[in-house]
Amino acid sequence: MTHYQALFDYLILAQQQPWALQLQQIIETNLADNAHGKMGEWQQALNALPVVTASDVDLKNQVEIGKADDLTPEQHAQFLQQLIHFHPWRKGPYRLFGIDIDTEWRSDWKWQRLLPHIQPLSGRRVLDVGGGNGYHGWRMQGEGAELVIGIDPTLVFVMQYQIMQRYIQSDKHFVIPTGIESLPENLVFFDTVFSMGVLYHRRSPLDHLYDLRACLRPGGELVLETLVIDGDSGDTLMPENRYAKMRNVWFLPSIPTMILWLQRCGFKDVRCVDIDITSLDEQRRTDWMTFESLADFLDPNDTTKTIEGYPAPKRAIFLAIAP
Repeated sequence: MTHYQALFDYLILAQQQPWALQLQQIIETNLADNAHGKMGEWQQALNALPVVTASDVDLKNQVEIGKADDLTPEQHAQFLQQLIHFHPWRKGPYRLFGIDIDTEWRSDWKWQRLLPHIQPLSGRRVLDVGGGNGYHGWRMQGEGAELVIGIDPTLVFVMQYQIMQRYIQSDKHFVIPTGIESLPENLVFFDTVFSMGVLYHRRSPLDHLYDLRACLRPGGELVLETLVIDGDSGDTLMPENRYAKMRNVWFLPSIPTMILWLQRCGFKDVRCVDIDITSLDEQRRTDWMTFESLADFLDPNDTTKTIEGYPAPKRAIFLAIAP
């Protein structure tokens, strides 16, 4: 809890005391000892990490914390042993005291695709919805963001963030164990809001867009990445059951449809800035994520289709401005 105090202090100074108190309660409840069956194991592993100061931290070009020489051979072995407790590692990669955490996703590739298009993050308040373990949040801090709040209800990802925070000791980046539903209505607080890989998991995508808009100040920028299909305005795929073995995929719009949704929700200057077919090099099984991954979700005889016969994952990045 102690490393969240800087967030509470910031919000109080920003005249957001009720939200600060709400977040404090959410964090206490969702990270309590009984919040998850593995919480005791995770806390024990976190406490067993070596006490060492990182000689260097790079968040601008990658997420690299410390050097291999910062650890003794015994500490290195201890570190590696404890990190395994936090499987699966999905977003990254991280380089931690010379240990390469080869995550399922090459999230740095997505970052490289979107960074040239977005408004500079220097001095901005940023919300990262569904931010996982905070990988992109660290990159946002590396671009000079004043404050980054990531929200994600998956507790193992929040614990992974706490590993990095243990050594970075940032007073600018925080990952909160919650979803967007718990944010105050009409928050109107952030300069930039990211929602990447979330929209297709929402039963009501337009409600999600309105929720995102409510978090932005007037003139703030939305950065949205989602699965899309080829097609014209109005075309949308709703999978009959599963999509790429996922039950919780509801709507995949065409690019013109996604633009229309954003416009109907009141956003201005809507545009698609990147289209990318997810490759087997960008999402794959690794030693740090040993569950099924993209190769298992595609038709083995035709990788342009999912195993159910739908178009294989294609992702697009959209930018829009809040009114």
